Amino acid sequence: MAKFIYRMQNILEIKEKLESQEKIAYSIANGKLMEEQEKLQGLLKRRENYESRLKELETGKLDIQEIQSCRRAISSMKSMIRDQMMAVHTAQRNLEMARRRLDAVMKERKTHENLKEKAFDAFKEELAVEEKKQTDELVSYTYQHRQEKAE
Repeated sequence: MAKFIYRMQNILEIKEKLESQEKIAYSIANGKLMEEQEKLQGLLKRRENYESRLKELETGKLDIQEIQSCRRAISSMKSMIRDQMMAVHTAQRNLEMARRRLDAVMKERKTHENLKEKAFDAFKEELAVEEKKQTDELVSYTYQHRQEKAE
């Protein structure tokens, strides 16, 4: 029996490798986004702690230096939070770009898989036609051979 050989198998394998690379890039981008979001949550928590500390300082015995220091820390935290929000936004954009690249590579791989399936179906049809042709030849040969023996 004949063996099916897809003539563009090497292209399909390249597309599969590209897809696995893009999956890795996507997971890295996703990890980076999670990391940046965790940093943002940490900064927000620190700011809340400073704000609660400031309220304690303002309600208790007034220590002007400590209050000013706490306000500067809150102001600094707000700036850091803004910067971190920008980093989160950048990570989200990078993740979206990685997702789009992954989608494109997956579509290309799927297209080549569909082409391979169609080529395999055509191969099976050719094989069936060839088999039918051989069967017809065998039947006609045996029929002719019987005719010659009968004469």
